[in-house]
Amino acid sequence: MKVLGRAGVLRPHSPLALAKAGKALKDWGLGPAGGFTAAALLDPHRTAIIDELGSLTYDEVHRRSNALARSLADLGVSAGDGVAVMCRNHRGFVDASIATAKLGADILYLNTAFAGPQLADVIERERPRVVVHDEEFSELLAGADVAERVLAWTDGPTDAPTLESLIEASRDDDVPPAGRNGRIVILTSGTTGTPKGAPRSEAGVEAAVSLLSRMPLHYGWRTHIAAPLFHTWGFAHLALAMLLGSTMVLRRTFDPEAFLDVAEAERCDSIVVIPVMLQRVMGLPEETLARYDLSRVRVVASSGSALPGDLALEWMDRFGDNLYNMYGSTEVAYASIATPEDLRAAPSAAGKPPYATTVKILDPDGRPLPLGETGRIFVGNGLLFEGYTGGGGKEVVDGLMSTGDVGHFDQDGRLHVVGRDDEMIVSGGENVFPKEVEDALMRHAAVVEVAAVGVDDREFGKRLRAYVVVRGPVSEDELKAHVKDNLARFKVPREIVFIDELPRNATGKVLKRELASD
Repeated sequence: MKVLGRAGVLRPHSPLALAKAGKALKDWGLGPAGGFTAAALLDPHRTAIIDELGSLTYDEVHRRSNALARSLADLGVSAGDGVAVMCRNHRGFVDASIATAKLGADILYLNTAFAGPQLADVIERERPRVVVHDEEFSELLAGADVAERVLAWTDGPTDAPTLESLIEASRDDDVPPAGRNGRIVILTSGTTGTPKGAPRSEAGVEAAVSLLSRMPLHYGWRTHIAAPLFHTWGFAHLALAMLLGSTMVLRRTFDPEAFLDVAEAERCDSIVVIPVMLQRVMGLPEETLARYDLSRVRVVASSGSALPGDLALEWMDRFGDNLYNMYGSTEVAYASIATPEDLRAAPSAAGKPPYATTVKILDPDGRPLPLGETGRIFVGNGLLFEGYTGGGGKEVVDGLMSTGDVGHFDQDGRLHVVGRDDEMIVSGGENVFPKEVEDALMRHAAVVEVAAVGVDDREFGKRLRAYVVVRGPVSEDELKAHVKDNLARFKVPREIVFIDELPRNATGKVLKRELASD
C-alpha cells in the first residue's frame, strides 16, 4: 500500500466510479481487458495515447476496442483462439491487444525484426486465427498460413481489411465478458536459436508494486515508450499504464535525435528504452545533444540487455541521475533493478531485487554459493512464466527459475551479471566471460560498440574474438594493450575484427550466433 500510495495510484474517486471499475476488474480480470476498462471508468477524459496520428483518451481507447472486438468476433475469433500482432509502436498495437483480450483470446506478439521463415515457423506452431500487422510486413508474412489478415498501420489507401475499417464497422458500446481471461504470449529474443513462446497469465498489482518499489514512476505521467511494445519491457509499461493512468507517447521507429525531440516536445516525465537506444543518443554530436532539454524527465527506465562499459555514467553526466536499469528475462520478468545510486557506484551493476523477489546464486549442483562467488542466477517471484508454448521450460531449483545467466552479489548487495551461462569459454584452461572483455573495450575512447565470442582454436580449445565498431583511427594492437592494462593477460582477445555495425534484433540484443558463424 505504501508503494502504491507513493506512486499516486491510491487517489480519491467517486464511490460509483470505484464500484464500476471494481466490477470491470472482476468481470474481465487484471489484464488489458479489465485494466483498460477500469482506467476508462475512473478517468475517461485522461489522454491515453499520443502517436503520429494524434491523441486518444482512455474512453476513446475503450470504445475503439469494443468495436474492434465485435469485428474480430465476426472474423471468427472467440475465447481460447489466438490473435497474432506484428505492429510497431502506435495505437493499433494497443487497439488489437485490448480487443483480443475482451474476446478471451490469446495475444501473440511477433517480433518486427523476424525473417520470413521465422515468422512462418512461429505462426505454424502457435496457429493464430487472425494476424494483425502493419502494411510494411505484408511481404514477410506472405508465406505464413493464416486464416485472416488485418492491416494495422497503412502507408496509403488499401482495399484490404484494416483496424480502422473494422472499428468503424461495429458498435462501440460495452461487450459482454468472455468468461475466459486470455493469455499474453511474448516470444523470446531468439538470439541463441528459434524464438520460443513464453505465455504469461495476468500479473496483477504485485507486478506493478515490484517495479515501483525501486523505480519511482507516478500516476498521470507522460511516458515515451520507445522500447518495442512487443518486447517484455515495452509491454510492461503498456500494462503499467492501466494502473498509473499514463499518457503513452508512441512513435513507430527510433531515431536518436527524434527521440530527444519527442521527449522534450511532449513534456515527458519518463522514458522507456533499451540500452542500445541510449548508446545511439550518446553517439550524437555534442552540438546536437546541447540543443535538447530533458530536465523534466525524472525516470529513464532501461532494460533488455546489460548497460555496456560506462554508458550509465555518460548518460547521467549529461542528463542527470534519472537512469534505472532493470535486469530480468522473458521467463522470470523482474529480477533486479539498479537505481542511479547503484549505477554511480557500479556502472554495470544489475542492482538489487525488488519487492517480493528472491535472487540466489547457485553452483552447478543447485547449492547456494557464498557472497562474491560467481554462479548461475536463479529467481523466484510471482511472475514466473508457465513454460514454453512448444513444450519445455527453464530449470527450476526449490521454486527458483534459472535466467540462463551467471553472476554474483557484491558486498553492498548488488547483483552483477557476468554473462550467459553458455557463453563462458575455457581458453588454455582459464575461464573467460565475454562480457567483462566487452566492458573493458567499451571504455576505450575509440570504441562505439563491441561483441566478443568464443571460436574454436586447435591449441587452446577456444579463443576469444572481439568484433568492434570504432570512431577514428585505432589499431588492433592498441585495443589489445588496453584490455591487457585492465584485465588478466588470458582475457585479452586473440583477434579483434573491425566491422561497421553489430547485428542486432529489434530489441537491441546482439545476434552473437551470426558473429560466431563468421
